[in-house]
Amino acid sequence: MTITKDMLIGEILRVKPEAAEILLRFGMGCLGCPSSQMESLEQAAMVHGINLEELLKELNK
Repeated sequence: MTITKDMLIGEILRVKPEAAEILLRFGMGCLGCPSSQMESLEQAAMVHGINLEELLKELNK
């Protein structure tokens, strides 16, 4: 499954549990917080100042 910018963080973690390590490496430390269940990858990247394209590339390797 391809990870897209519109997917929710919670959804990404359900379909690809190993994504947690990548997200943490990029600086998303609050993967278990309630907002992560309703926040898209694009929104989270913006909030955390993360380059979305680089993150997507890593998540989809």
